[in-house]
Amino acid sequence: MDPNRAFGEMPLPLFTPAADDVTVAPVRAGKSAPSYLADHRARLRDRFLQGGATAMPDYELLELVLFRAIPRQDVKPLARRLIETFGDFNRVLTAPPARLQAVDGVGPAVVTELKIVEAAAQRMARARIMHRPVLSSWQSLLDYCHTAMAHREIEEFRVLYLDRKNVLIADEEQARGTVDHVPVYPREIIRRALELNASALILVHNHPSGDPTPSDSDITMTARIAQAADSMGITIHDHLIIGKSRELSFRSEGLL
Repeated sequence: MDPNRAFGEMPLPLFTPAADDVTVAPVRAGKSAPSYLADHRARLRDRFLQGGATAMPDYELLELVLFRAIPRQDVKPLARRLIETFGDFNRVLTAPPARLQAVDGVGPAVVTELKIVEAAAQRMARARIMHRPVLSSWQSLLDYCHTAMAHREIEEFRVLYLDRKNVLIADEEQARGTVDHVPVYPREIIRRALELNASALILVHNHPSGDPTPSDSDITMTARIAQAADSMGITIHDHLIIGKSRELSFRSEGLL
């Protein structure tokens, strides 16, 4: 392993102030990191605190995340490599750890920081819909689904279970598949609905291609689940297909 990379990957304690940017430790024996790195980091942090993330390009926002994982090296080249490899900030955060570590300069500390940010974003979005009436907060539901699934590289299928008042009582991932297929088992979905005493379901899956247009198999599979649910008195409110920038509703399209 490259000794420079190993040193650079040492993470900071989670709640330690960013003092490393003021006093820069040596990177190699006899050499110190240039002071411009501390100035650059301070400027980026000030811009973020004053104007938020809106005006910052993806690679700069990513730099802010990488500061903690790599405290004494210039992370701009790595941030740009990650954006070039995966496409945008969101896809970097949601990339599988193995693919992230295939990028030169990424080690366990970087992966950990990225996955912490991803988990925080998903938890915040999920908190806006859990244990609340879903049908009256539909946009929050869509926002959560996009946060959790829009930038995945493989198909995932999840089921949202609702009670008699359409309050979301469980959000569960049922299966993961490949780039264009995910195995779905209607019997397991209904069995779980009965265990939770759910009265209604919302089906959700993503299309990694970015195009939410349903395939023939999507339509057939949805019909099978709806038939099984109907036999048990369970309502299927909708099936959402999440694309990169938009979603498709089976209910709105007359497919359910």
